[in-house]
Amino acid sequence: MKPRILRFCTTLLMCIGILLLIFALEELVNLRFLMTLSYLASFLVLTSLAYMISEHPETIYDFLVSMHNDLYGLVLTFFTGINRRIGSKLSIRQMEEETAEHVRLLCIVFCFLLPASLLYLFTDFYLFKENALDSMLLGLLIFFYSNFLPDLPSIYRKKENGKARDLKWYKKYSLLLFAPLLIWVFYSGVRLSWRTTETYHNFKSLTVFGAFLFLLSFVAFGDLSISIGDMTEIVSLPLYGLIGYLTHLKVDKIW
Repeated sequence: MKPRILRFCTTLLMCIGILLLIFALEELVNLRFLMTLSYLASFLVLTSLAYMISEHPETIYDFLVSMHNDLYGLVLTFFTGINRRIGSKLSIRQMEEETAEHVRLLCIVFCFLLPASLLYLFTDFYLFKENALDSMLLGLLIFFYSNFLPDLPSIYRKKENGKARDLKWYKKYSLLLFAPLLIWVFYSGVRLSWRTTETYHNFKSLTVFGAFLFLLSFVAFGDLSISIGDMTEIVSLPLYGLIGYLTHLKVDKIW
């Protein structure tokens, strides 16, 4: 990684760390001066980012290129390993082309999603007095994860056969909702007999995944007296997940 990219990443992480510390202190000690510090920290973060972008636009470009290349290599290596284990006939060239398309659109959407996420963070804090940093960071992780989720259950896919019965609905969508766990089971050497013709590249699977995220988000961020700030956090996780899932479907020309 180039020195200027490293300096940019370090500065950005330090700014986020300062914000996180102030938010944490404000949760523990409800003092007015901490609110003032939070406004000051927010101003410093936005000012420093604006300065770095205006003075060193090549740094932002190099950072995005580096992120794209690293993500591309990671995703390609992961799915290549899976395809080899299941004996897929998909060629390396096809995997490279498909991975490049998905990663390219993912990075484009992320460039718009990150500023929107920061706006959500500050709006939730200043208007509703809610610390949404945890839901924002978790939402961004879910966005990246859901970008590749429709392809994860492919290890349990079978060819369509009119005579063969498909899995029951709860087993079928368990392959989607608990894909990381089932992939871990697969790599552990355990072979499940579950096989489905479902591709998960459709809006029905998108709806099921969104409802699942909403339920998890409600358990994580909801309480007996739900405020508007709580509702924004509850809704944020399904929204991040749906954006990521739709990004994947867009590359595969489902919509």
